[in-house]
Amino acid sequence: MSTNLFQFKAEKQLKKEAPLPDRMRPRSIDEFVGQTDVVGQGSMLRRLLENDEVPSMIFWGPPGTGKTTLARIVATMTESRFVQFSAVSSGVAELRVVVAEAQERLSMYGSRTILFVDEIHRWNKAQQDAFLPHVENGTVVLIGATTENPSFEVNAALLSRCKVFVLSALQPKEIESLLDRAVGDRERGFGQVRFEIEDGVLSFISEVADGDARAALSLLEMTVKSTPERAVRAVADKPDRMIKLELKTVRNLIRRSHLRYDRGGEEHYNIISALHKSLRGSDPDAALYWLGRMLEAGEGPLYVARRLVRFASEDIGLADPNALVQALAAFDAAHKLGLPECNVCLAQAVVYLARAPKSNELYVAYEQVRKDVELAQNDPVPLHLRNAPTGLMKELGYGRDYVYNPSAEGPVDQDYLPQRLKGRHYLKSKP
Repeated sequence: MSTNLFQFKAEKQLKKEAPLPDRMRPRSIDEFVGQTDVVGQGSMLRRLLENDEVPSMIFWGPPGTGKTTLARIVATMTESRFVQFSAVSSGVAELRVVVAEAQERLSMYGSRTILFVDEIHRWNKAQQDAFLPHVENGTVVLIGATTENPSFEVNAALLSRCKVFVLSALQPKEIESLLDRAVGDRERGFGQVRFEIEDGVLSFISEVADGDARAALSLLEMTVKSTPERAVRAVADKPDRMIKLELKTVRNLIRRSHLRYDRGGEEHYNIISALHKSLRGSDPDAALYWLGRMLEAGEGPLYVARRLVRFASEDIGLADPNALVQALAAFDAAHKLGLPECNVCLAQAVVYLARAPKSNELYVAYEQVRKDVELAQNDPVPLHLRNAPTGLMKELGYGRDYVYNPSAEGPVDQDYLPQRLKGRHYLKSKP
């Protein structure tokens, strides 16, 4: 009995000392903030949980959007054992142990196991095959969490057996409600602390967190811990203690901690704009500098790589088609190597793109295409361009008078656009 009492006290103390984001983790689906498309009333996942029918799932979304929390809530609502498994630090050997315990629990007690795999994309597709038989026979209900597109990062066979739910970055107002809850919660938050909060502090934290609830709560906790208590007047002129949260304190902490590189803030967009314009202006030295500013401040290399891929087609395009090849190679290197190893690969691409000849012909052409699609989006496909797999379609004129270019002798005079757009030219250069 005494052992259980000591264990209970130890667990209670450990929970008390846990970081604020862990302490404030929602305990039920009604406490869960945001993601109404996924967990709101009448949503598919909510109906499945209420009917106690839980499929294997993949939660795909940015950091701090509630993937782990939602998996825990699923386990609680279905009275299942929750086993957290990290694809970064665990391997197939650890998976075998988890599965063996899940099989025993299921056969002896009829109890299900929710196997939550954080960062499931970190396992290669061959390793992911190890989940398949246990998902198929119902030994475990798999919930994978990933920040990467599961279409590319999750084994197709495994993906076909899972329902994918997309979680979005939280809105500033949603994050602010979480901060208000943390400030007022006496059990898990700072409800026992007296506060004077300067106007705009919580909304500012909500903005700079860029949709990441964990980052916002961590910044709030750092702000509280770094702010000294002040003596203030209380009842009957007796001194009391109070913490005053000020905007300048939060700003100083952001400068020191580089909170997610202020990904929703002005400076983030200023620097990516500077990189883009340096590339467009064919200044490789400036482009390298702005690249370094981003990477050294903690910007994700894949974000930079995606911008370079876009630039290669938007601002270089047909002037040097190999620019896209270089940018895609840099993206692949960034994906496979990560930082710091991929920094020189991105630098190579940046210098290549800066030195390459520039043309926005493709960009301008596609902008005109978008306008024309909106104008003529319901225009019928000309009969001679239509597919004619049946006799009836052929009788109706589908495919009639179409000239097969490879078999034609000499130039073919044939229209390929809808009637309304006949004669339209999007590209200035000739092939």
